[in-house]
Amino acid sequence: MPLDTLPDTVRILGPVEGRAAEVLTPEALALVAELHRALDGRRQALLSLRQARQARFDAGERPDFRADTAALREDDWRVAPIPADLLDRRVEITGPTDRKMVINALNSGAKVFMADFEDATSPTWANVIEGQINLKDRWSGDLAFTDPASGKAYALGDTPAVLLVRPRGWHLVERHIEVDGEPVAGGLFDFALYLTHNAKAALAQGSGPYFYFPKLESMEEAALWDDACRIAQARLGLSVGTIKATVLIETITAAFEMDEILHALKDHIVGLNCGRWDYIFSTIKRLGLNPAFLTPDRARMVMGEAFLRAYSRKLIATCHRRGAFAMGGMAAQIPIKNDEAANAAAFAKVRADKEREAGDGHDGTWVAHPALVPVAMAVFDRMMPGPNQLDVIGDGADIDQAQMLEMHTGDRTEAGLRENVRVGIQYIEAWLGGRGAVPLYNLMEDAATAEISRTQVWQWLRLKARLDDGRVVDEALVQAIIEDEVTRMPTDLERLGDAVSLFASLCFAPTCESFLTLPAYEALDD
Repeated sequence: MPLDTLPDTVRILGPVEGRAAEVLTPEALALVAELHRALDGRRQALLSLRQARQARFDAGERPDFRADTAALREDDWRVAPIPADLLDRRVEITGPTDRKMVINALNSGAKVFMADFEDATSPTWANVIEGQINLKDRWSGDLAFTDPASGKAYALGDTPAVLLVRPRGWHLVERHIEVDGEPVAGGLFDFALYLTHNAKAALAQGSGPYFYFPKLESMEEAALWDDACRIAQARLGLSVGTIKATVLIETITAAFEMDEILHALKDHIVGLNCGRWDYIFSTIKRLGLNPAFLTPDRARMVMGEAFLRAYSRKLIATCHRRGAFAMGGMAAQIPIKNDEAANAAAFAKVRADKEREAGDGHDGTWVAHPALVPVAMAVFDRMMPGPNQLDVIGDGADIDQAQMLEMHTGDRTEAGLRENVRVGIQYIEAWLGGRGAVPLYNLMEDAATAEISRTQVWQWLRLKARLDDGRVVDEALVQAIIEDEVTRMPTDLERLGDAVSLFASLCFAPTCESFLTLPAYEALDD
């Protein structure tokens, strides 16, 4: 059925150019429509529950383990068996879905590549469609690229990484597709297109349709994804449990429902991941008005201490008890040209971070750049001789609410405030220009970093935080720093004015915007 014969209830509002028709097929859009009609009402209701819960946090409530699911946490049960090609995930690389990146990541030597439609992708219509085309070409054997600037040719190697796909979170929509007059959830759109075009091809090649589900806040939100899996499998003629997913524990509320999330997805889940940057952002956003949770400089909140350490250990114990993988967090460092000493220092930090993860019992870890793959791989090869550490429970089983909420200590400094301003504005500028993974100050940054930056400035303003030199963080100080930092930024940033305006409005707002990508999406030029 050609696209121009689609029913009026399904509308494509973006241009269908080039190869777009290959992925915007009637079959794929029929699955999008079915998922939307079955699940979007619940999705919106769950988002409303997030807002209601935020009001309770603002009034002083603290996250805690659920009383109504205590029996579930006590019961003995395990997730479904894990496919053979996912049993060794010691190093995973992540990145956006542009063609060159996909090839390089699949060829990087990592065990897994997570192709990211969420935090590492600015969701312009062109980016979203081209990403789907690139992933389709991976499974059809047509993935190749010639750089028009250098003439260098890129092709898929003989032993590519296992491919996982991260669709967008429940809060984001895809405004270029409407069903029954409403925009569809971006995550369901990403999920449906990838499944329709690649599930059977991946299975035929000894793999499968594998995903990372982001930004979940509750077991009910996990159950929504479980129902999406069941609907999609039924439509595509796949048996229950064919789809396999890893869930990112990157919100403070989800950290108190890890057993429940595993149980809600137990036929489809293979593990949980410590999404450390978004976890910091979520903690600030959720608890930001409570003076007990006033944060120090971002650089002081490290995985080896306080609530980050506690949730990592809790995740390992929870996952391994249930037969699921416990994946470690991101190393965002990127190589520094012509500075071997700086590279050595950066790689030493990565090594120490991965040694902590492997020593605690994580089954693998994340890196953002191919140069870090051998660094992380060497650590896990040395400390994890088997394919995983499912038999290691560690010491996190009895971690309680107080440990999960133990705030990091340290100073709040002008340097930390300036870093938030500098990174937040430049990341937003790049995102508005269509780039979601941005190298800034020797780190590969994605939306999570900008979220930390703007929410921390917002919190320091709301709580009238004092810097280490005694000054109170107020609007005049922040505005002066914004104006000063902007003078130091590159002059060729096309969306700089828009980025400054958005960053400032988020920081000075009386309430904390749930995600910066919501207002930013309205400002995308597509």
